[in-house]
Amino acid sequence: MLSEITYVKHIDGEPRRRWFADDQFDLIVWLGENDAILGFQLCYEKGKDQRAFTWKAPNLSRHDRVDDGENEPGRYKSTPILVPDGAFDAQRVREEFRKASREIDPNIASLVMEKMKEWRGEKPVIRRPRYRG
Repeated sequence: MLSEITYVKHIDGEPRRRWFADDQFDLIVWLGENDAILGFQLCYEKGKDQRAFTWKAPNLSRHDRVDDGENEPGRYKSTPILVPDGAFDAQRVREEFRKASREIDPNIASLVMEKMKEWRGEKPVIRRPRYRG
């Protein structure tokens, strides 16, 4: 069951964060003025082949695998990084998150559920202005 981590370091110039965690999930939520949700990152399958679903307002979402930096035998561990991984079983993760999020802020839980439901696995489209000469 997700519970809120009460001490979260806030970095000057960055949005305020709330962090929820359990054995399976980490959910970091970025908040703006009046606690408006600016985005979130849901990390799941902790300790296995960890993945991350990230959403940023107004409507940018992506799915990544967490490269834990331990792929090089005999070398020091590198910093974990996100690498593209579109394979996202959103329905399964959504159901597991629904069960785990029963005791967190319902506005946050419902937004995370909504954004996973909307996932289509599409890359964002970058529109460039047409040249008119």
